Amino acid sequence: MKDIVLSLSLLALLLGLLPAALAAPPSAYEGRALYVSYCQLCHGLKGKGDGPLARAMGIKPADLTTAVRSRSDTILTKIITGEGKPTISGRDRHNLLSDTMPEWRTVFDSSQGKSLIAYLRFIGYSKYDLMGDPVRGKKLYLRYCSVCHGEEGTGDGIMTKLMRIYPMDHANPNETGRFTNQQLVHGILEGKGRYMPAWKGILSQADVEALVSYIRLLSY
Repeated sequence: MKDIVLSLSLLALLLGLLPAALAAPPSAYEGRALYVSYCQLCHGLKGKGDGPLARAMGIKPADLTTAVRSRSDTILTKIITGEGKPTISGRDRHNLLSDTMPEWRTVFDSSQGKSLIAYLRFIGYSKYDLMGDPVRGKKLYLRYCSVCHGEEGTGDGIMTKLMRIYPMDHANPNETGRFTNQQLVHGILEGKGRYMPAWKGILSQADVEALVSYIRLLSY
């Protein structure tokens, strides 16, 4: 009996600490923050090259929804930092996407560059838009979802071993990509199966849309 009480006490303590626990942000999540701060003014919020500063300056930045697909992370890093060596054509790799592209090597460190590229991959490959605020979604995810799905979305939350359940791996695009935004919203609000609870009445529509946006970024 004492062992059971002790186990339940430890579980309650862990659950109480979960909202305050700060997991390392997924790369695309951090990359989106950098993109919004530094890139979207020219490339546009959705990466189409139609940002307000680009229109004001009369320049045509690259459409990132297609431009990044055929380029490796190494080449994208050189384009972003401006440290590329001349190609066979004599044109610097830095200017492959746009002659007006700034050099960011003194602004982004290596980790930030990788995060930015992860978000560019999301822009280039994801079939689904971000329907809510992922910053809000992250806070909600850590509070309500990580106990089962894990802080990084890999389905390894503390409850999985206790209940022997296997939640969806939100870090796997092959898992989350099978569902539209609307299907994910419905699953969160209405619940699914024996163990996925319905959050209707606890989370608002805006809350759930923010969660779905955060989940999309978890898989990149």
